Amino acid sequence: MRIPLPPVPLPEGLVELAREFEDGRQEPAEPRNAATVILMRPSAEGPEVYYLRRHVTMDFAGGMCVYPGGGVDPRDFDVAVGWAGPSPAEWAERLRCDEETARALVGAAVRETFEESGVLLAGTSTTSVVADTTGADWEADRVALESRDLSMTEFLTRRGLVLRTDLLGVWDAWLTPVFEPKRYRTWFFVALLPEGQVTRDVSTESSSVTWLPARVAAEQADAGELALMPPTYLTSMEVGALSSPEEVLAVAASRSPEMFCPTVEPLGDGWTLSMPDRLRSLVAERRRA
Repeated sequence: MRIPLPPVPLPEGLVELAREFEDGRQEPAEPRNAATVILMRPSAEGPEVYYLRRHVTMDFAGGMCVYPGGGVDPRDFDVAVGWAGPSPAEWAERLRCDEETARALVGAAVRETFEESGVLLAGTSTTSVVADTTGADWEADRVALESRDLSMTEFLTRRGLVLRTDLLGVWDAWLTPVFEPKRYRTWFFVALLPEGQVTRDVSTESSSVTWLPARVAAEQADAGELALMPPTYLTSMEVGALSSPEEVLAVAASRSPEMFCPTVEPLGDGWTLSMPDRLRSLVAERRRA
């Protein structure tokens, strides 16, 4: 499946639908808060990133390659969860949201990464991180988390672990356009694969998984060989322009992204969806290459 990449001419029917939402003739769906994690490791071609290909039958982004992530669960708000690193108040400032939401988003980011890749950003102290999650007991806990038979707080408490929130950086924030029937308010996090841990093809929502240099993923999307949603493509392009996961994390340390919702804007004789201004020069340069 080939997904047209930014800037993409929009069909007139979609443009008219967008106008109906803009002028109040239709009510947009209420977005759900979500977190996604760009899980990285070093490679000779820059940051290598973990991608999952969603089942084509999924009702959102079916067939697309995505990062691990998903919607916030009510139990992600639990104030009793073991916590290390920046406080929820500090995360709230960086994520531009209230403290309660920030706690849930960070918790969802760690939980979803474990559920969808087997990688756990947690340790027994503020300076340690779990070195191996491949055992049968870990898999049983992962399945129980995924099925919601086990909460993250119960899981961490029983194992004497705390969330290593300092292992996360915040990269971007995207809101699904108003005309989409299913909408998400998604914060994009970045994290380095912890030493000793390995990813595993465990997600029930994906048909396959792969590690790819972010730069190569963007190039494959350009060639029609990889299906990426525009935010995933733009993020892969931006991350792929950096030399290492450490550089990505250093850039993320200074970010406090505003939520960006694509809108309809002119494109030649037609219309397209907008993108963050900081990415326009990168896209223009890529199209000239």
